[in-house]
Amino acid sequence: MADPTSNADARPVIIAVDDGDGQDSFLDIDHASSTDSLTSSVLAYRKIHGRTYQNFRSDVEYWAPNDEKQNDGLDLNHQMLLILNDNKLYRAPIDPNVQRVIDVGTGTGIWAIDFADENPSAEVIGTDVSPIQPNWVPPNIKFELDDAQKVPWPYPDNYFDFVHLRLLIGSIADWPAVYAEIFRCLKPGGWVEHTEYDCDVTSDDNSQPPDAAMAQWGPLFREAGEKMGQAFDLARDQKLYNWLKDTGFTGIKEHTFKLPIGSWPAEKKLKDVGNYNLVTTDQGLEGYATYVFTNVLGWTIEQTHVFLSKARKELRDKSYHTYFAGVTVYAQKPEK
Repeated sequence: MADPTSNADARPVIIAVDDGDGQDSFLDIDHASSTDSLTSSVLAYRKIHGRTYQNFRSDVEYWAPNDEKQNDGLDLNHQMLLILNDNKLYRAPIDPNVQRVIDVGTGTGIWAIDFADENPSAEVIGTDVSPIQPNWVPPNIKFELDDAQKVPWPYPDNYFDFVHLRLLIGSIADWPAVYAEIFRCLKPGGWVEHTEYDCDVTSDDNSQPPDAAMAQWGPLFREAGEKMGQAFDLARDQKLYNWLKDTGFTGIKEHTFKLPIGSWPAEKKLKDVGNYNLVTTDQGLEGYATYVFTNVLGWTIEQTHVFLSKARKELRDKSYHTYFAGVTVYAQKPEK
């Protein structure tokens, strides 16, 4: 049960459907895979069924690819969230003169780069298990190859003003340990913000039939998460909220939202979000499913391709009014 003082948002309202013929023209975008020859031990990525995955540490089982096709999707996802959040990079009421910031699991580094641009006096660090960030970046940012699960982190107590995390489902085995490190490394009065999506694809009007391939997406990933020991259900049951509370954070706020898939919403902003989400979901399907379905669930690659073919047809079906649910939670380390 949530703390009644949390001001947690109510469940997102049902999204109005556009009765017109919405255009999904973003699907015409073509994203080529990387063909670079990478030779160092860190850049010698594992290749699984034609896709590359991080090779930083053999005991880090991260399920999403790190090739160019997948990374393009991460950048589009960033743009989608900017549209959803009215061009704001965060919700936490951080100090305008924030000095030290870390983006944990930075991916392509796009959030960290944008934050560094907006806050030129801040020192920004982005960490990830894959060195996929660009070389040309603002002077006040640096990227470090590190696994957030490896505790203690290499930073002193009371060091950061703001810790940002986003889209790390299925990547952490012990979230309470990670939150404990965040608490240790934050200055008193500092803020943490964490955003996650649920992996379930659902609809409020039952327009997606229960036997649809995408209706099985969430259950399959949760099953895989149980086998991997790395949860895919972070956006459910106020998990983030409760971990923050148990760690000792205060002033916890929870904001829930919906990410429509496709141009079916009537509201223009949500239609734009849906178009971006359709592209990122469509182009990410293969990368997300390949490792999880074949290496974790034991499917053949042929079974995986059949499933993905059906899923792609469903994504393009404008009669399906589907979405991912998401949550952003932010909280403060007590001043004393």
